[in-house]
Amino acid sequence: MNEFLKKLIKKKEARAEELRELIAKAETADEVRSLGDELNTVRDEIREAQRELDALPADDPDLRAAEPGPGVQVHNAQVMGAFSAQQRGQETDDPYDTDEYRMAFMEFVCRGTPIPSELRADAITTTTDASVVIPTTLMNEIIQKLDTYGNIYAKVRRLNVQGGVEFPILSLKPTATWITADTGTSESDKQKLQMNEKISFSYYGLECKLAQTLLVNVTTLKMFQDLFVPLATEAIVRAMEAAIIAGTGSGQMLGITKDSRVPAENVITLSPEEIGKWDVWKKKVFAKMKKAYRSGEFIMSQATFDGYIDGMVDTTGQPIGRVNYGIDGSETYRFGGKNIETVEDELIPYYEDAAAGDVVAVFCKLSDYAINSNLEMRTVKWEDHDNNEIKNKCILICDGKLIDPHGVLIIKKGESVPSA
Repeated sequence: MNEFLKKLIKKKEARAEELRELIAKAETADEVRSLGDELNTVRDEIREAQRELDALPADDPDLRAAEPGPGVQVHNAQVMGAFSAQQRGQETDDPYDTDEYRMAFMEFVCRGTPIPSELRADAITTTTDASVVIPTTLMNEIIQKLDTYGNIYAKVRRLNVQGGVEFPILSLKPTATWITADTGTSESDKQKLQMNEKISFSYYGLECKLAQTLLVNVTTLKMFQDLFVPLATEAIVRAMEAAIIAGTGSGQMLGITKDSRVPAENVITLSPEEIGKWDVWKKKVFAKMKKAYRSGEFIMSQATFDGYIDGMVDTTGQPIGRVNYGIDGSETYRFGGKNIETVEDELIPYYEDAAAGDVVAVFCKLSDYAINSNLEMRTVKWEDHDNNEIKNKCILICDGKLIDPHGVLIIKKGESVPSA
C-alpha cells in the first residue's frame, strides 16, 4: 500500500505540473476554466493520497522501512504547500487572484468580453459597462511600481485612514515631550495650537484611460501583464504628481502650491534680476528655512535649474549649484547643500516662460505631504464617441494634502525691476 500511494502521488504531481504549464499557455477563459477544474481535482486526489499515506501505522517495521526518504518527503511538502499564488490558482482564498479570473479580466479589458458572474464576488451583472475589480496580482505589481516610478510620489507619505473624519495633525505627525518638564506657558500654548490643527481627507476618483486598441492583440497573461501594468502605472503617477504640486482641492487632491495654510511669510518673490544671485537666495529663501524643516528639498523645472542654478557661485567663487554624475549615467542636483528634484515644465514652469506671480520653485519635506487611499482599483469600459474608440477606465479613489504646511517655501516669479 505504501509503495502504491507513493507512485500514485508521483503520477498525480506530474499531471498537476503539466496542467499548470497548459494554463500558463492558455489563450481563452474557457480553456483556463476547464484546465483549472481538472487541476483542482488532481490536487484533491494528491491530498487524499497523502492523508492515506500519513495514516499508515508508523510502528510497523515493514511499513517504516518503506516510508519515503527525506528527499521525497521534502518534495511532497513542496508540492502540497509551497506553490506561489499564481501557481495555486483556484486554491487561493482571494477570488480575484485565480488564474481563471486573471484570464477573464484580460478578455474583458482587451476584447470587451463580460466576466462571468460566477467569477465575480462583488456583483451578479455581466454587462460590459460594469465596474470590474483588477486582479490582486496585477494590483500588487502596480502598487510596487508606483513606489518606484515617480520620484515625487515615491517620497510622499501614504495613509489609509477613513475619509471625512478630522484627524489632529499630531496624530499623523507626533512629537515627544518630557512628562515632568516645566515648559512654560508659551510652550503649552503652542502645543494647544498644534493640537487644534486638524486634517481630513475626501474621496476623489482618479481615472486612467487605456485605449482597447493598444491591448486587442494580447493573447497571453504574461503579455497582458507586461503591457497593462506600465501603461496604468505611468498614467496614475503622472496625474498624482501633478496633483501633489498644484492640485486645486476641488474634485482632486490639494497641491502644495495651492494650500492656503502655507504661511504668507513663506511665499517669496524673486525678480528676473534676483533669480540668479546667490546673495539674494541666501537672504530671501535660505534665511526663511526653519531649523526643523531644513532637511527638505527644492522642486523646480529642469530648465530653471539648468538656466539659473547650475553653476551658481558665492562671492568667493565657490559653487553653490552643482551636478553630480553617477557611474551609471544618473544625475543628482544640489543647491546650497539641499537636494533638488527637477520636474517637467508642465508641473512647475520654467522661470523664463512663467508669468509674474507664477510658482517657479518649492522647498519642502515631501514626507509632510500625505496621500490617503486603500489603493484598490476597478476597471470600467468607456466608449469615446468623439474618437470612436472603446477605452478602459481604471479608477482609484484617493485624496492628498499637506500634513504640515509650516515648513513649505513657495517661490514665485516677480516683476522686473526697471533700471534707474
